Amino acid sequence: EGLPVFLNVVEEIFMGEAVSRAIHSGQCAYVPTGGMIPEGADAMVMVEYCESFDEKSIAVYDAVSPGRNMVGIGEDMAKNTKVLSRGTVVRAQEIGALASLGITEVPVYKEMRLTIFSTGDELVEASSVPEKGQIYDINTYTLEALATKNGFKVVHAKVLKDEEELLKASLREAMAFSDMVVVSGGSSQGKKDLTAKVMDELSTPGVFTHGLALKPGKPTIGGYDSATKTMLIGLPGHPVAAMMVFELLCVWIYEELTGKERRKEIHATMDINVASAPGKSTCQPVELIETSEGYVARPIFGKSGLITTLTRAHGYTIIDMNKEGLKIGEVVKVQLF
Repeated sequence: EGLPVFLNVVEEIFMGEAVSRAIHSGQCAYVPTGGMIPEGADAMVMVEYCESFDEKSIAVYDAVSPGRNMVGIGEDMAKNTKVLSRGTVVRAQEIGALASLGITEVPVYKEMRLTIFSTGDELVEASSVPEKGQIYDINTYTLEALATKNGFKVVHAKVLKDEEELLKASLREAMAFSDMVVVSGGSSQGKKDLTAKVMDELSTPGVFTHGLALKPGKPTIGGYDSATKTMLIGLPGHPVAAMMVFELLCVWIYEELTGKERRKEIHATMDINVASAPGKSTCQPVELIETSEGYVARPIFGKSGLITTLTRAHGYTIIDMNKEGLKIGEVVKVQLF
């Protein structure tokens, strides 16, 4: 500040105009923020650090290094570098990057069209008053919300009675306009558990699995119809199991098909020992507690028919089928809901 440099102002550049004149040692040009830099210039000084003596000369009171206050060619995006990848969610910042390249259209994946059916003679709408032996439908609401959150387009959601012809007609109709049809309930081996049978009859090649080595979620059904290109998923009827399998299977399928990046996992330390189910992968809901040393995972226990088990959980961790459980102090990966 006590030893300014004196420079000759040889040009004033206006916004949006091209520069035709180069500058040399001892010279400078006035450039508004965002304007084009003349050849020969390698740094910019803010006008706040300059003092005009006359129309042709200034004193500069700030020391700058080459490249200071300038954006070089290719500094944001160099030639032949990848800007966006398949599976990238197009947010405001991606739109800005595309606009900066003069790109106004890009190919995107359509939303996966999803139909949700909850089956059970005992189910009634949440707006109704249940009689003895009846319960409120939970799964239609939770699955629709979970699906919408993860990018699905829910085109139909309905509660069905445990009637084979009704399920068959509803499923056949849904397969005509859905990419995936999810049926919650009727996936076990009871007298009225018809989901696997109906799915197999209506599709080709049909049901390819009935049962997962997973807790909760053992009675899950998977099938496919090549004619309508529809995925068929049978979920357990218990709300916690239905939501967990939808998260682990249906959302995973969608992300795999579209190349979408999986959500980030949080590392946390278990605060108690947790046993796992023999021969199965175990999905354990946890509550996360933030401490000065990081996150602590506190398991949330409860039966798969109790929806409040998940309302108290921030996420879940998967215990591998080859492990007997998790030990206190063990670091686990927690997938947030």
